[in-house]
Amino acid sequence: MVRIAVIPGDGIGPEVTAEAIKVLHTVAACAGKDVDTVHFDYGAERYLRDGVSLPSDALHQFRTEFDAILLGALGDPRVADMKHAIDILFGIRFGLDLYANVRPVKLLDRRLSPLKTAAASEINFTVFRENTEDLYVGIGGIFKKGTPDEVAIQESITTRKGVERILEAAFSFAVRHKDAKVTMSDKSNALRFSGDLWQRAFHEVSRRYPAVEAEHMYVDAMAMMLVKNPSSFQVIVTSNMFGDIITDLGAELQGGLGMAASANINPEQTCMFEPVHGSAPKLAGKNVANPVGAILSVQMMLEHMGWDAEAEIIEKAAGACVREYECTGDIGGELGTREAGDAVCRRIQSLAQGGAGSI
Repeated sequence: MVRIAVIPGDGIGPEVTAEAIKVLHTVAACAGKDVDTVHFDYGAERYLRDGVSLPSDALHQFRTEFDAILLGALGDPRVADMKHAIDILFGIRFGLDLYANVRPVKLLDRRLSPLKTAAASEINFTVFRENTEDLYVGIGGIFKKGTPDEVAIQESITTRKGVERILEAAFSFAVRHKDAKVTMSDKSNALRFSGDLWQRAFHEVSRRYPAVEAEHMYVDAMAMMLVKNPSSFQVIVTSNMFGDIITDLGAELQGGLGMAASANINPEQTCMFEPVHGSAPKLAGKNVANPVGAILSVQMMLEHMGWDAEAEIIEKAAGACVREYECTGDIGGELGTREAGDAVCRRIQSLAQGGAGSI
């Protein structure tokens, strides 16, 4: 029995999360395994109702009672400063020290990519984004706010520990997946001090992995190369801010944010998995949101927990549905959110019964 904490969140979050949970229970049933999903009402509704975003005991509960966390999406226009979303998302990432944000960029069908000459096999890489430092630590402030002399300061924090462990995660992944190359991206020609730390740590860590090709690329050059020749990348490792930008570019290469999954990892903690897209409040309740990113986040979750066969069959089923247009309108299909989730479940059952990718 595994226990999964589920935070459906706001907007389309509950809709896509429901389909991901449906897929999870379907694949578990086919494998004869037990899964217990426990829902938590953390989100805008609760925050507006009683002022609670992330309860004080939530992190302890996640650590001690659950094998993983599945997050839908957060954000609601009724909370103008998005305090609840920041408290929940950053509270879990920082509170559980989930230092590696892992985002695979894999094109399931070439028709989805804006790069019309790219084959599906040419867009298949994984980004390791440092997840607990950089400009996201919230250090800074505003002086003389609202006056002509207003000053805003936002400080970036980079530590040797933080840089070294995300580099280790990227190189270890490359070894496990037999990828030929790790590309570290920074802006050390402009960001002198943090860039120096990244450069030194990268060269030292890379020497521990002599079988893995290591290269460096400035982040602006990488953005251009991702459009020009994405097949040149296998594993990318970079800072929190640059990783945020690069992964959104990667998501577009694979068909849009609705297709993108992610994991927030620390091997010593309860890890969190979430689709990359936002809460899209204008789409909420219309049964039009794409659930593939949420479904593939479950696939990543199962892979992390060692359910490799179940993870593989989810990926096969989701890919088949996309290629056969059994999907939502944003990626060429005519199905609603619920119907797209049902289609993936049927594919899972068919694959399991037919022995192809059997569990």
